Amino acid sequence: AVCALGPAVRMLTLHCTGGSAMLRAAVAAAQSMPQRPLLLGVTVLTSLDAEALSGELRVVPSVTEYVVHLARMAQTCGLDGVVASPHEVGAIRAACPDILIVTPGIRPQWATEGDQRRIMTPADALRAGADYLVIGRPITNPPPTIGDSVVAVDRLLAEIEPASTMQ
Repeated sequence: AVCALGPAVRMLTLHCTGGSAMLRAAVAAAQSMPQRPLLLGVTVLTSLDAEALSGELRVVPSVTEYVVHLARMAQTCGLDGVVASPHEVGAIRAACPDILIVTPGIRPQWATEGDQRRIMTPADALRAGADYLVIGRPITNPPPTIGDSVVAVDRLLAEIEPASTMQ
């Protein structure tokens, strides 16, 4: 699948739970591409909380320990970065200082939580050390009090600006 990508693909996500052999195979396949995309390992979905991780999926360590383990594995396998909740950014940075961190579960102060469990505001995620923020529904489906997507983006940028100048 990695080799079938066109040059417009800038980032490609792979689930770390696919294991190190799969991650290494993706890295090897990407090496032959003229414009290699950034390869990002998805750690634990932000829609999962500690209860779901331990109770339903039987993952024994804490969410943070498990995410850091997956981030280290991703880095060892040659991935460029990981996708992780903003709550784990600090622990990932401590374990893998140079890894790229993409954070979903970003909710502006005025947005609802929705189906996300481990969320953070954009400003707090940037302060925590996130490199990229994934912000979907607050923009595509803002609450009626905000108005349309254009207003949502303007409010979002105003909320992010103080934190983005700190980096």
